[in-house]
Amino acid sequence: MYKTIEDINKGYKKKDFKPSELVSEYLSEIKLKDQKLNSYTEVFEDLVFSHAQNLDKEIDSDNSILDSNILFGIPIALKDIFLVKDLICTSGSKMLENYVSNYDSKVYESLKITSCLLLGKNNMDEFAMGSSTETSYHGPTLNPWDLNRVPGGSSGGSASAVAAGLACASIGTDTGGSIRQPASFCGIVGLKPSYGRVSRFGMIAFSSSLDQAGPLCRTVKDSAILLDSISGYDSKDSTCLNLPPTNCYTELCKNDFNLKDFTIGIPSKLLDIGLDREIKTNFDSLIKELISNGVKVVDIELPNAKYSVATYYIIAPCEASSNLSRFDGVRYGHSTDYKNVKDLEEFYIKNRSEGFGDEVKRRIMLGNYALSSGYYDAYYLKANKVKEMIVSDFNSAFNNVDCILSPTCPELPFNLGEKKNDPLKMYLSDILTIPANLAQLPSISIPLSLSKNNLPIGLQITGKKLDENTLLKVANGLENLIGFSATPKG
Repeated sequence: MYKTIEDINKGYKKKDFKPSELVSEYLSEIKLKDQKLNSYTEVFEDLVFSHAQNLDKEIDSDNSILDSNILFGIPIALKDIFLVKDLICTSGSKMLENYVSNYDSKVYESLKITSCLLLGKNNMDEFAMGSSTETSYHGPTLNPWDLNRVPGGSSGGSASAVAAGLACASIGTDTGGSIRQPASFCGIVGLKPSYGRVSRFGMIAFSSSLDQAGPLCRTVKDSAILLDSISGYDSKDSTCLNLPPTNCYTELCKNDFNLKDFTIGIPSKLLDIGLDREIKTNFDSLIKELISNGVKVVDIELPNAKYSVATYYIIAPCEASSNLSRFDGVRYGHSTDYKNVKDLEEFYIKNRSEGFGDEVKRRIMLGNYALSSGYYDAYYLKANKVKEMIVSDFNSAFNNVDCILSPTCPELPFNLGEKKNDPLKMYLSDILTIPANLAQLPSISIPLSLSKNNLPIGLQITGKKLDENTLLKVANGLENLIGFSATPKG
């Protein structure tokens, strides 16, 4: 079921299949493969099939709807961080194992209007805290390219499902690379839009100044289709920018651009240290090919990007400790038997010690420490000053280039359990993705190649803030040049 949004839309138009027939195939694939992969926390089998049958009738009565609405009848999934009314949303945590939402997230509300088909919710690191989808209360998700390896995180369930053909696309979230890194590890496309481009309303918060929703799918054009659908102003989210939805897919379809039209920057010094040799070889080969094809490639400086991981792991835990303080077991969330505690303080402690996993507790403690009296200036304020320096570096670089190219990750997908007990090593896997979050820039990962061991290698393209059009044009041009078409053998 390795179909793109465009493939499915064409198939409907030619009457090769109906929505109900397509959904049946996806549900069969999920039953066949997901017992091993664990990419879904819940599959809405009855709901989605009933919805698909209704769409069958709509197409039969008016086939022209497929011309004006390309997402009509497209089977997608959502990371289990987006609220859907009357359905459970766990955010990968025991704390919310029984939480039923009483409203829709803006992202789902926007998708629902298009009559796409919601297959289910995808597994994720608990409260989006992790780079491997091993911290989930529902158990780890596996990488379809190699079941002994992680799919990346925190949107690992979304990436694994799309890569394995268990969803046409999924919507994930990216706080420090959580769309792009799993997209890289699973050999698919993952887009993080500019911060504020997509509403965060009804998206369970991790780090409010960094979180952003975005698509994981098979092609750059598919990512443009989904971005156009979920972007736009939302008065219910104070961080959402007052801008109309993007029009990226239409711009890509014009096909009036060439890679030679753009100047590409390479942060060579940032890539000198810690890059896997095989990744470096494949990346260098692409750069040589670009230059030989007449594309303008220049070296750029991002001198403060090396501090991005340290900066991120102060700002994000500080914001997380504040956001997660609402989960006390009183109004909602995991709640212990109050008869077994002596006072309210012990009640809170038991609820949180039982409801939160180790990684979440670790980040709450880091955040509380950095925000505490005597340390706030030394850590949180200083981190925000470094963040502004990183923003300034990008602004200077974009005076001379249209986008910035790098590998998405410094390493290949690692083995399950390899880094679970070494958080510092795990944190460093996001060293190339975090800078875009700190600078609030749009960034996308596309498949570059496969390693000798048949593991995906991702290519990251980062653009100017709010210039998703240029970013996606460059990404589309690179996608066509690379011609990656491999799929997992399993």
